[in-house]
Amino acid sequence: MKIIERKSYLKSLQNVRLTPDIKVVTGVRRAGKSELIRTYMGWLKKHDKKANIIFVDFTLLSAEPLQEYHALHDYIEQNYRSNKNNYVFIDEVQFCKKFELAINSLHASGKYDIYITGSNAFLLGSDLATLFTGRVMTLKVFPFSFAEYRTYFGEQEIQSQFDQYVQDGGFSGAYVYSTQAEKTNYIREVFQTIVERDIIQRYKLSDAFLLNKIAEYLMGNVSNTTSARSVTGVLQTEQMNTNHVTVRNYMDYLCRTFLFYQVKRYDIQGKEYLRMMDKFYLVDSGIRYAILGTRNMDYGRIYENIVALELLRRGYTIYVGKLYQKEVDFVAMRGSEKIYIQVSDNISSPETFEREYTPLLQIKDVYPKFIIARTRVPQYDYQGIQIIDLAEWLTNNIE
Repeated sequence: MKIIERKSYLKSLQNVRLTPDIKVVTGVRRAGKSELIRTYMGWLKKHDKKANIIFVDFTLLSAEPLQEYHALHDYIEQNYRSNKNNYVFIDEVQFCKKFELAINSLHASGKYDIYITGSNAFLLGSDLATLFTGRVMTLKVFPFSFAEYRTYFGEQEIQSQFDQYVQDGGFSGAYVYSTQAEKTNYIREVFQTIVERDIIQRYKLSDAFLLNKIAEYLMGNVSNTTSARSVTGVLQTEQMNTNHVTVRNYMDYLCRTFLFYQVKRYDIQGKEYLRMMDKFYLVDSGIRYAILGTRNMDYGRIYENIVALELLRRGYTIYVGKLYQKEVDFVAMRGSEKIYIQVSDNISSPETFEREYTPLLQIKDVYPKFIIARTRVPQYDYQGIQIIDLAEWLTNNIE
C-alpha cells in the first residue's frame, strides 16, 4: 500500500514535541492514525539525535504479554534511557485493560513524551478527562482530503478527479482495490466494524437494526436540519417501536465514534447559539456511497458535507448560520478569524446564484464571505463575495 506524508497532522505533532501533555491521536477507524504515528517516529529518528523511542503495537501478537497494565508499565520503564529524550508510542492502547493506570503513572514520573492511539470509543474526547490525570492534547485524524487523494494518485484533470473522489471517499485502505465493487465492499466493512465494535458492543445495545436505520437516515439527510424527534417521527411511520430518547442516544453514539459530526446553528444577527434542529455531517462521502449507493443523491448536499469536513480538517469550529428567515451554510471560526460560506452544486442560473448570495449580502460585518460551487472557472468577486470552484478550493490552503 502506498504511503503519503500527511503534512498538517505531522506538523501538529512536531509542534507539541516534548511538551508535558499526553498526546492522543484519535478519529474514525481506518483513517490512518497508525501510519501517522509511524511517520512521526521516522521523523524523530532523523531530527532528534537524543531520541529513545519506545513503541508498543497492540495489533501485533508479540505485544500480547503487555496487555496487563503492570506489564506495560514495567516494559516501558525497562526501556527508559537516561540522558535521552524518551518517547513512548502505544498503538491501539485499548487492548491493555486499565491502560490509563499505566499511562498516568508514566506521565507522573515526568520522564516520557507520551503518544497513544486508539480506534475504540475509549479514547473519545469526552472520556479523556476522566481517564487521565494529566493535561491531554487531542489530534483528530480524518480520512484523506481531496488534496491528499490527488497526492496519492497523482494530479489529474481536477474536475473529473474530484468526481471520482466523491465516490471513492478518503479511506485510503480502499484504494488498493482495482474495482469499484471491491472498494465499496471494503468501506462497507469498515462501517459495519465501527457499528458492531465501537457502538453495539461498547454500549451493549440490543437493537442493531434500529441503529443501522438511524445511521442510514442521517446519511441520506446530510446537510439537512435534523433532530431526534424528527428522526423518531420518520421511524415511527415505518412502524418501528422507538422513542426520541432512544433515538437521541443512538445519534450520540454515532457521533462519539466519529461517523457523524453534529453542527449547531448560530444566530448571526443575535450572535447566539440556537438549540434546536442541528445538522449532522458524515465523516466521509465514500461511506454514503457504499451504504446507500446513488439512492436519493443530492450533490449539493454531498458537496456541503465535503466542505464541512474540510473546514474541520483545517481547524475551524463550524456552525450553521441563521439570519432572519434565511440560512448561511457555514459560519466558520478559527481563533480571531471568521468566515461565511455558502455551498452549491451549480450557480449558473441567475435564480440559484441570487439564492446563494442574498443571505451573504445581508450580513453587515466585514468578515470574508464565500460561495463555493462547481463553477469550473477561476475565482472571481461579486459585490465583495468571493466565488470559488469547489475542487480548486479543496486543494488550496493545505499546509
